[in-house]
Amino acid sequence: MLAATPPPHFAGHSLTPPTRPAEFRLHDQDGRVVTLRGERGKVVLITFLYTHCPDVCPLIATHLDTALRDLGPARAQVRVLAISVDPTGDTRASVRTFVRVHRLVPQFRYLTGTARELRPVWAAYHLQIVPGNLDVVDHTAYILLVDRSGHGRALYDPQVRASAIAHDVTILSRG
Repeated sequence: MLAATPPPHFAGHSLTPPTRPAEFRLHDQDGRVVTLRGERGKVVLITFLYTHCPDVCPLIATHLDTALRDLGPARAQVRVLAISVDPTGDTRASVRTFVRVHRLVPQFRYLTGTARELRPVWAAYHLQIVPGNLDVVDHTAYILLVDRSGHGRALYDPQVRASAIAHDVTILSRG
């Protein structure tokens, strides 16, 4: 009798059973259409940011970018999909500036849309977004790890270390 393979031990919070993240269709910083379905076959990290965030969003972007860089050539099969929480402030120009200033690798795709396009995505991913004063957008901040077949496998808080993300992506890249 064959022993069952134990589930992987993720550094992030394991989702048991794995979830099926909601589909979306948004545009990246270069104006290309991006869908979650279109990323099947790759390991995907989904998060929610805004370009003029003074604290948490740049930290999340940096941790994700560092994790991708740490993967070396294996990052070709990984995508970060950062979805805007500020449809007014996250213009194509501001997004491209954010990507350039933070020196994000090409596998990092910053997705934008109109409020009408983004609201259903936020709802599907259980985001709470509260526009604040002085251009601050208070929002739920997390990272979702999605395997190559499109299942959510782990969650991370904004303080996650890049090494933990790279560890978990490596586990899913092997399987």
